[in-house]
Amino acid sequence: MRALILVDIQNDFMPFGALPVADGDAIVPVANALMPRFSLVVATQDWHPAGHGSFASRHPGASPGDVVQLGGVEQVLWPDHCVQGAPGASFHSALDVARIDRVIRKGADPGIDSYSGFFDNDHRSATGLDALLSQQAVDEVVILGLATDYCVRATVMDAIGLGFGVTVVTDGCRAVDIAPGDGDRALAAMRSEGARLVTSDEI
Repeated sequence: MRALILVDIQNDFMPFGALPVADGDAIVPVANALMPRFSLVVATQDWHPAGHGSFASRHPGASPGDVVQLGGVEQVLWPDHCVQGAPGASFHSALDVARIDRVIRKGADPGIDSYSGFFDNDHRSATGLDALLSQQAVDEVVILGLATDYCVRATVMDAIGLGFGVTVVTDGCRAVDIAPGDGDRALAAMRSEGARLVTSDEI
């Protein structure tokens, strides 16, 4: 069985958000068009407490884009974003949320970030996504969302590591691109690990 995983299609990652991804809102119609083709649709939701350790504002003298150690792993610092209950944490208003079967929240531990929909960044805590997919006898996942070079990449790599067949919908992803080309390099890394890269019209 195949499942569709929508990664972090939230207001703060849109061009108008606190952590804007260029052209991020262009993926919403792609997600909406694909959802009716799947019997299981799961959306991940970045869900940070105020003052999360990944926020640059928590590190005196630091700026977004700086790199620190958080929870024993390397961490890029970000603007405050996707704070629990805040409008920026909500899904984009045009996303057809009625077709989402389950929401998996991540990043709630203030001491460690969670890019992947499956695990925190230190891989010590699971979100429950793997268990959900196993319960539903899912063996293949189709993934799109934001951002290609962080949360999509991490979700894809963990899905591959857990033994799922993985397809990435390239026109349903957009990158932060802190360094130009980060998104393209992330896609190349996903492909090299075994992910299938397609456009939405190939699904």
